[in-house]
Amino acid sequence: MKANIILFNKPSHCLSQFTDNEGRDTLANYIDAKNFYAAGRLDYDSEGLIVLTNNGKLQAYITSPLSQKKKTYLAQVEGSISKAAVNELQRGVLLKDGLTLPAQVKKISSPKLWRRNPPIRFRKNGVESWVKITIVEGKNRQVRRMLSHVDFPCLRLVRISVDNWHLNNLQPGEVQRVLLS
Repeated sequence: MKANIILFNKPSHCLSQFTDNEGRDTLANYIDAKNFYAAGRLDYDSEGLIVLTNNGKLQAYITSPLSQKKKTYLAQVEGSISKAAVNELQRGVLLKDGLTLPAQVKKISSPKLWRRNPPIRFRKNGVESWVKITIVEGKNRQVRRMLSHVDFPCLRLVRISVDNWHLNNLQPGEVQRVLLS
């Protein structure tokens, strides 16, 4: 199956779509290719990798829950995440829309990332930590809801990979074209 892929580093406060009736930042401000569609979304506040393709079958395959494509995120959370919370996330947590599949979760040191615009809001206690989390589902705001469920609200969320596609050195707003054969 021939397909063209665009890897895009979505900035915070950009919609994962090409149009908006409210004048917010959209993919159209960064990507001028016609007939490309996002294979999955990131919420308005989240940053990082979006995979776009001009092949409808590939888009459906990437986004289908049955394909169980791995999506990896770096999440900055409020507080020093506990081993118990990490273990619970690894087993799966019960959200309003059902039990999540087990996730790969590891507490990490602060990653080297670009400066977020706008910056995360100031926290009085100032204690924060980072986790690397990999899921195979794509429920709405899933990682944020999982972290909230274990009492470590997400302050910043950056997707760094989808399946075999990685953010690498793409900066916010940058694109990279890939040709699949």
